Amino acid sequence: MTIDPEIFEKVQATLCDALSVDEDEVTEDATLVGDLGAESIDFLDIVFRLEKAFNIKVERGELFPEDLFSNEKYTQNNRLNEEGLAALRERLPFIDLTEFEKNPVVQEFPSRMTVADMCRFVQYKLG
Repeated sequence: MTIDPEIFEKVQATLCDALSVDEDEVTEDATLVGDLGAESIDFLDIVFRLEKAFNIKVERGELFPEDLFSNEKYTQNNRLNEEGLAALRERLPFIDLTEFEKNPVVQEFPSRMTVADMCRFVQYKLG
């Protein structure tokens, strides 16, 4: 999915404000945790700001499906099993899970989310 430049600009501005980072740091490939320094509390702020910026409603677990990661049906030894990966792909069709699927450690999922993933999420929500 190609990222709409207008959506990227708004997501970029949102992340700059929420994470106190410079515009040039917020590239499509930048990871929210590793490259931009987001922490778990920041994700609440990011979701709130995205809702305001794009006039969308983000349901709990829609962007960060923690309920999948804590469900024994989908996990084994802190890793998503095949059923869990299938559920994740279904819930997050806008995120490229290729790299995560190679080593689906539950705790690593948030650190793999990129700015491009956030943009695709907004595009998905706008429909």
